[in-house]
Amino acid sequence: MRVIFRWIANNYRTFLWAFALAVAVWISSVTSADPDQTRSISSPAPIEIIGQSSNLVFSKPIPSSVELTLRAPSSVWKLIDADPQIVRAILDVSGLSAGEHTVELQIQVNARPVQTVSVAPQAVTFTLEPLITKTLEVDLRISGEAAVGYQVGESSLEPDKIVVSGAQSQVEKVSRARVSADLNSLRENFDQFLKVEALDERGQPVSGVSVSPEIVRVIMPISQQGGYRDVAVKVTMLGRVASGYRLTDISVSPPVVTIYSEDPDLVNSLPGVLETQPLDLQNAKEDIATRLKLSLLPGISIVGEPTVLVQAGVSPIESSVTLSGQRIEIVGLESDLNAQVSPTSVDIILSGPLPILDTLTRQSVRVTVDLTGFGAGTYQLTPIVQVLVDNIVAESILPNTVEVSLTPLEQGAPTSTPTP
Repeated sequence: MRVIFRWIANNYRTFLWAFALAVAVWISSVTSADPDQTRSISSPAPIEIIGQSSNLVFSKPIPSSVELTLRAPSSVWKLIDADPQIVRAILDVSGLSAGEHTVELQIQVNARPVQTVSVAPQAVTFTLEPLITKTLEVDLRISGEAAVGYQVGESSLEPDKIVVSGAQSQVEKVSRARVSADLNSLRENFDQFLKVEALDERGQPVSGVSVSPEIVRVIMPISQQGGYRDVAVKVTMLGRVASGYRLTDISVSPPVVTIYSEDPDLVNSLPGVLETQPLDLQNAKEDIATRLKLSLLPGISIVGEPTVLVQAGVSPIESSVTLSGQRIEIVGLESDLNAQVSPTSVDIILSGPLPILDTLTRQSVRVTVDLTGFGAGTYQLTPIVQVLVDNIVAESILPNTVEVSLTPLEQGAPTSTPTP
């Protein structure tokens, strides 16, 4: 044993150098396999508040997150990128009383090894204030008016009081609570849930306070006054649209009008509709838009505009027709070839507005077979249909293919080419 101690005493320098060299080699191998990286985290870390007293609140909002730059091996960065929540920024307000404070943020990373390079912001300055509440009655502000001939009854709010809570300096600014209702020419009872606003003396919203409940139910009965009545408008029509056309739709604006009479019984005795003066549709071929007066009994008047806008849609009737035996025209035939087409004519089904279909002639349609570039031989080709009239479509051709035989043209022999 003494020999061992004597050897270590005589060679301790060598031993220390060997140990340091081994540690350096180990650190070098670890670093090369898992090198350090210094960079910012991909998303700001949210600030967590701990230790806040239940009777104290922040007078103003504090920063919600911080920017962090860390130094860590690649393996640790993989953990941080996969789960950013392992990085925490903590604001500890334990034991603080009301007043202004500056507290440094505590950065915690649930992975090792990690070095915090920079934090922005590094500290947070804030003011703690007593948490107070205030109970207020809710005021109702009404904008707009009910429809003509209608009256608004007594309104009610459920609940009619709310509680405002928050920092003392902000709650003391709140002088009233208000909801706003827009009647907007209503003809029926108003029953809606509306958001409550906390306002100061100048009628401006106060921020940083909580309102409970946030919404209240507002009820206002709306009823029609005596002598007034709402009736539907019925359009009366005269004549028929032109032959080959149809009436697609008809609309009236407004669809309901309000009538008035000094004799309520007269108004109540009327049917629920009011007819317009006749809309002339005789031989109409296009859409109609016109204003018409309403047919009124003596002693009855219209509240508002005395006419209504009537719009009628008129469009051609869609149909189809078959054009039989339409001869095929050959184009692009080489001068040294003879062409034989079988069959020489086809049937074509055309569709479109009936008034236009009735005017079609054979000259309105052209059927061709294009032989450009074709040499001698027999081919199955699809004829091309060209309609020379707008709004008419060729739906199909029967047969849809024809046989074309091309043979060399004998000297002096005529070319067999069907013509239109």
